[in-house]
Amino acid sequence: MNLTHLDERHRPKMVDVSQKTATIREARASGIITMSPAAYEAIVQEQVKKGPVLQTAIIAAIQGAKKTPDLIPMCHPLLLSGVQCDIEEQPRSHSFKLLVTVRLSGNTGVEMEALTGVSVGLLTIYDMVKAIDKAMVIGPVQLEEKSGGKSGDFRRTDP
Repeated sequence: MNLTHLDERHRPKMVDVSQKTATIREARASGIITMSPAAYEAIVQEQVKKGPVLQTAIIAAIQGAKKTPDLIPMCHPLLLSGVQCDIEEQPRSHSFKLLVTVRLSGNTGVEMEALTGVSVGLLTIYDMVKAIDKAMVIGPVQLEEKSGGKSGDFRRTDP
């Protein structure tokens, strides 16, 4: 098995993408945070002492996508064209679903940036509401779809 992040002497390396063709690449990831009814209502009613939770989570998700190479050692620093975030309220399950779409024109994909954005956004919600509910659960965090690049398109097809 040929692992791309190891050199011939099995030392870690960052993959050289300089010979790859630059294309439009986009990735969308999602994640869910589930919480108590009290925590959910405090967020929806904007009664959390630390401020507007969902707006802050969106800003954090954008920041997380932009800072991915600072957190994930083998990720390339990328010039992102755009980061779009959406949060869906899910009142029946007392949860929020965060979707992050990242786009660029370049020679490597943006899946990790989308996944990192989701993770940081959800962790921000946890941080802002933990005084109300420390038992919140984050997950699953997953890639929903990606396009562009040599490996082609991917779209999750959950039953």
